[in-house]
Amino acid sequence: MNRADPEKNNTMRVLHCPNIIGGNPQGLARAEREIGIKSWSVAERQNYFNYLADEILVTEKDSPLLLEWKRWRMLWRAINEFDVIHFNWGQSIMPHKLLSGSKTARQYPKVIQSLYGFYSQFFELKDLPLLKKAGKGIVVTYQGDDIRQGDVSQAKFEINFANEVDPGYYSEESDSHKRHRLAIFAQYADRIFATTPDLLNFLPPQSQILPKCHIDLREWLPINQENSLSKVPLIIHAPSHRQVKGTRFIVDVISRLKSDGVSLEFLLVEGVSHAEARKLYEKSDILIDQLLAGWYGGLAVELMALGKPVICYLREGDLKFLPAQMSKDLPIINATSITLYEVLKQLLTVRKHELPEIGRKSRAYVERWHDPLKIAERMKKEYESILLSKRK
Repeated sequence: MNRADPEKNNTMRVLHCPNIIGGNPQGLARAEREIGIKSWSVAERQNYFNYLADEILVTEKDSPLLLEWKRWRMLWRAINEFDVIHFNWGQSIMPHKLLSGSKTARQYPKVIQSLYGFYSQFFELKDLPLLKKAGKGIVVTYQGDDIRQGDVSQAKFEINFANEVDPGYYSEESDSHKRHRLAIFAQYADRIFATTPDLLNFLPPQSQILPKCHIDLREWLPINQENSLSKVPLIIHAPSHRQVKGTRFIVDVISRLKSDGVSLEFLLVEGVSHAEARKLYEKSDILIDQLLAGWYGGLAVELMALGKPVICYLREGDLKFLPAQMSKDLPIINATSITLYEVLKQLLTVRKHELPEIGRKSRAYVERWHDPLKIAERMKKEYESILLSKRK
């Protein structure tokens, strides 16, 4: 697809930016194009997962100055070529502040950090009032640690990963800055979404759930699960961050089960591209997703699409944020770090015959609640409503 046509017409033009987070913005853009919206996804940089974006602004070899030049050019394009700007990861097109001690900040000398800090602090989110004045629809989707705060997590949730991560992962500075950025988005955004219900604990009351839609279900087809009954089950866990996902608890439980004579194979999938990881997912029988966040991630959606049972910790109190039927349909096998041993032992022994049926229910759930085309149709109505309100 060529860049969205800047000529005025009756087709909505939607820009998704500025990051690749689990491939979700890119998947939504593709689905929106399929239903007739001129959608285009742009990311500042690619990551090692290699999710497909329509446009990557710079490579790792490019200088920071080139990124900033292209960033301002992207803002010009947003104003002149698009009707709706759909932001993700709690960021806009403009530069975002480098928090002291962050991994990104440590890549640069102190003098560069100071100069960029002054520059980003002056311009961060300043494109929002400009886009609003230009009559653009503004949407933002939060996807995880762009809005989670360590202090709130520790105060509200008995189970959370703020207690597991290294010092500095969350800080008073980062928690405060996330709340500051949210206040600005709340002032200018026409819609605020979250891809998981746990995030709605941190967002304004008018925020809505927008389920992950990063995979094409016509390309992720279920794999026959019947053969899992006659072989040693392969359990996989694919942490993007071990402390966040509760990996140490999972590894410990697997070790205990093996010591107790339970027949299983276990595979940790790390540091490979999305395409390489998929080949491993297809061979698996059970996924253990994450035990601390309170909801499942994009990986669980992929495995459910393949017809695989998924184990994950689901925070009961967050189910109130879901449509009632979505909560009712949930096929996820709920487990905490404390209950995982018994839950997994039963699945591998006395409940092993249930695995194929759980896999079928998992596929049906994804088809109903994570279909990109259905979600794109919903977003089309949201975009139309936003633009109509601006014409009144």
